[in-house]
Amino acid sequence: QILSKGELQVSDKERHTQLEQMFRDIATIVADKCVNPETKRPYTVILIERAMKDIHYSVKPNKSTKQQALEVIRQLKETMQIERAHMRLRFILPAKEGKKLKEKLKPLLKVIESEDFQEQLEIVCLVDPGCFREIDELIRSETKGKGTLEVLSLKDVEEGDEKLE
Repeated sequence: QILSKGELQVSDKERHTQLEQMFRDIATIVADKCVNPETKRPYTVILIERAMKDIHYSVKPNKSTKQQALEVIRQLKETMQIERAHMRLRFILPAKEGKKLKEKLKPLLKVIESEDFQEQLEIVCLVDPGCFREIDELIRSETKGKGTLEVLSLKDVEEGDEKLE
């Protein structure tokens, strides 16, 4: 009876350690996915942890760390400059559907880096990661499998040292 229906008791220290680990994991996910919109540079995990403490974020042990990280990003936007790093995508669309589809995709694209229209339309652009699924479904349904969508990079960040003047 105890083995099948009983609950495992977790000590205070174990629970505290587990919550601390989840807090760190959430901060790491946020630091991986976000950049400073002005400099396009990633934030450090320590800076994100400090910001999470400033907004008094409490970890929910029964929710996944990824869900909580997305929630933290929304909350941090109110107090600091933070933005999800854009994804770099390339679409190759058949000429017939290209023009029509480009108009539908335009509101979802942040920055169009290059556009090439010969036999087919090829666009390299930056998009918000939240729009990816919507863009993918739009391309699949409109081109009936003829168009391709390729992820060139999951996050567009600037690396290297910043030059101070």
